[in-house]
Amino acid sequence: MRLAAMQAEVTMPKVSDREPPTQRAVDGLLHGLPEERRVAIELVREVVLANLPDGIVEAVDGNFITYEVPLEANPDTYNGKPLRYVAIASQKRYMSLYLMGVYADERLRDQFLAEYKATGKKLDMGASCVRFRRIGDLPLEVVGRAVQG
Repeated sequence: MRLAAMQAEVTMPKVSDREPPTQRAVDGLLHGLPEERRVAIELVREVVLANLPDGIVEAVDGNFITYEVPLEANPDTYNGKPLRYVAIASQKRYMSLYLMGVYADERLRDQFLAEYKATGKKLDMGASCVRFRRIGDLPLEVVGRAVQG
């Protein structure tokens, strides 16, 4: 079959019918995950989206779903990239939630640590990275409050 004939058979969706590029990127990232991890990342994403402050936008950077202050709002960053506020990733042995506000703000960090401890769940945390293996390991209500700031 000639190329022109094959192209004539292909129906491209109208631009208005397409999902925004970020949603396609997020869907593609989630699609590649094992079922249990996909469900966990989707639940964490829902909590993050429901609690984001105004002006923060969702993006994808490599294997991370990120929530950032866009360059249009704050163009003078140290590396010329948007400021990250929250990020979610599926790593080799665990999933991770990066909470830059908890890292940068001592009051917010102390509140987050106290609330997390009160849940009785074991906290596995680096500077801003909360690592978890199953969704049940992560207190989503505490995460939501941390995202709110």
